[in-house]
Amino acid sequence: MLFSIKNTNFAEKMNKRDRQILQIALPAIVTNITVPLLGLVDTAIVGHMGSASYIGAIAVGSMIFNLIYWLFAFLRMGTSGMTAQARGRREFSESVALLRYSLKVSFGIALLILLLQWPLRELMLSLISPTADVRPLAVTYFNIVVWGAPASLTLFALTGWYIGMQNSRFPMVISILQNVVNIVASLLLVYVVGMKVEGVALGTVIAQWAGLGTGLVLLWRYYGRLFYSQKTGAVRGPKIYEFLRVNRDIFLRTLCLVAVNLYFTSAGARQGATILAVNTLLMQLYLLFSYIMDGFAFAGEALAGRYWGAQNWELYRAVERRLFGWGLLMTLLFTAVYVLGGMSFLQLLTDEPLVVEASRHYLWWAWLIPAAGMAAFIWDGIFIGTTQTRGMLLSSFIAAVAFFVTAWLLMPLWGNHGLWFSMILYLFTRGLVQTFVHT
Repeated sequence: MLFSIKNTNFAEKMNKRDRQILQIALPAIVTNITVPLLGLVDTAIVGHMGSASYIGAIAVGSMIFNLIYWLFAFLRMGTSGMTAQARGRREFSESVALLRYSLKVSFGIALLILLLQWPLRELMLSLISPTADVRPLAVTYFNIVVWGAPASLTLFALTGWYIGMQNSRFPMVISILQNVVNIVASLLLVYVVGMKVEGVALGTVIAQWAGLGTGLVLLWRYYGRLFYSQKTGAVRGPKIYEFLRVNRDIFLRTLCLVAVNLYFTSAGARQGATILAVNTLLMQLYLLFSYIMDGFAFAGEALAGRYWGAQNWELYRAVERRLFGWGLLMTLLFTAVYVLGGMSFLQLLTDEPLVVEASRHYLWWAWLIPAAGMAAFIWDGIFIGTTQTRGMLLSSFIAAVAFFVTAWLLMPLWGNHGLWFSMILYLFTRGLVQTFVHT
């Protein structure tokens, strides 16, 4: 690991920290792994429809909603960190008030998205600039999936509250059910009903509302007494200010992430349907690693936030060190898996000869993803739990600047290789800056 064990008592404490981390991280990993698994299934379904345009349409449509939802990721992150700190102080009335406030904000934002869906769709498509064969399919996907926005955003707030309460099991149950429904519905609608992109999109919406329903039932069943026992109204003024400050920093930080991912997808789309499909497949490897690492980041949110709120600095530092130990282990494991089995993995997703052959030239960039991105994922969890969101914003801004400068310089020379170099540099820079600004 990243530190030495000096005595038996300290070792026992460290082992206990490992157990605490894994109790939160493992259910969160199961939760998160279903997300890229779902994307893989959707990609595999459209990857066998006979045209790269279907893969590109799912890539563009999914990216639009990823960008939209990332912008409002503070609904989960801000709720998680502040709830964890309130739990550390054993101020349960505050945690209840935070959930109520976050749910109201999330549902209000979702309604605004529905009202502005047409200009939002046209803006996003103009920014991504998909090819003529991809655009109409992406429009169809958007017009259906947008009706899942209220369920998705409301579930963000609920998931963040569960994690802040040190409960990652409920998000796991919700996510598993949600993704099973999505996969089954998509397969039935595509292969039984005969739909194409419409079937994949409708399956997504059905699953989103099923997930929200499950989350609310679990909240009522297991936390109903907490809500009745805690006499609380609105969130107090200082806490509202802190909630807005934290969410402002996360929102601006997310804008940097959105800008990078939007440009990455757009730059791939401008190179044609084949390169767009290649980048989409390789991004599945990125997403797979990121969602695994986010399991440990969630543990950082819950435990670092809890001990930060309780002002127990010894346990806080212990959790921090152990998280990086687990991060190093995951980096070595995923690097080996991608080097040894990456090409076979991509061939499971599509049988398009041009896409498979083109992927061989770019696969090695995916080998660098774990080493470049590990620190950023771990630090994100710790920073969210301790509400040190200004550091997250600073690191993301500097990394985004590095990405755009290198992409502007290298893409004319290296093409798609220059784009991938910029992405790897972006991931590494985020973690490096966070290491220096961490307190």
